[in-house]
Amino acid sequence: MSIVSLIVLAVIALIVIIIVARNIKIVPQAHAFVIERLGAYHQTWGTGLHLKVPFIDRISKRVSLKEQVVDFPPQPVITRDNVTMQIDTVVYFEITDPKLYTYGVERPLSAIENLTATTLRNIIGDLELDSTLTSRDTINDKIRIILDEATDAWGIRVIRVELKNILPPREIQDAMEKQMKAERERRARILDAEGEKRSQILVAEGLKESAILKADAIKESKIREAEGEAQAILAVQKANADALRMLSEADPSEKVIDLKSLEALAKVADGQATKLIIPADMQNIASLAASVKEMVTDK
Repeated sequence: MSIVSLIVLAVIALIVIIIVARNIKIVPQAHAFVIERLGAYHQTWGTGLHLKVPFIDRISKRVSLKEQVVDFPPQPVITRDNVTMQIDTVVYFEITDPKLYTYGVERPLSAIENLTATTLRNIIGDLELDSTLTSRDTINDKIRIILDEATDAWGIRVIRVELKNILPPREIQDAMEKQMKAERERRARILDAEGEKRSQILVAEGLKESAILKADAIKESKIREAEGEAQAILAVQKANADALRMLSEADPSEKVIDLKSLEALAKVADGQATKLIIPADMQNIASLAASVKEMVTDK
């Protein structure tokens, strides 16, 4: 073979290698390639290495199978009580069928946005302003169900829908803020009143318990004082009883008894009494006193 032929063959081989290399495709994870052959859908490539037929096959669309998030701009909606507000939505979705996603609808994201706006208007149109502001979860679920059913033919599954912001007109916002402020002030007054009431109850209970404890202390003191007096009386009575018993056991003579009577009379005379009762046998006592004097003189 001539040198020219070898050069031609080398060039052809290089071109073939380049063509083959350019038609070897690697599909990354969580992606899919939609392949057309001669202008018609041929197959969907999943993750891995693939070889495309040169000049016949064409990659029609590269599709991401990851969960996607789309934040749509605010949409004007009117409630049942004729209040116009701005609501923006966030839609979370994923592509379940790359073929339907490629050929089912033109500009799928725009279609989802328009469908979300019309669905939102229909749902909010059946609600009043207060229900709209307090029923976010219900509205989110209704929109998600409707969108999921409608986008199933497009190879899309709507995972969830969130109302990002609900913006009523400025005058309504001002009225709502005033209402909320009044409600907060009312609750604060109620809490203050309840706190004052509780404080007074606690003070009254404290005074009551203090009075009860004081009464118990006085009662206990009086009981102890009475017990002490009773014990003292018992001790005196016991001492008197012991003295009488000892005197009885000593068998005193009449003179000793008369002498004790004289001592008792002297004690009575030393007291503060203004009246003095003299026993009938005073003469005997005087005689006894004389006898005692004589006994002392003899000594």
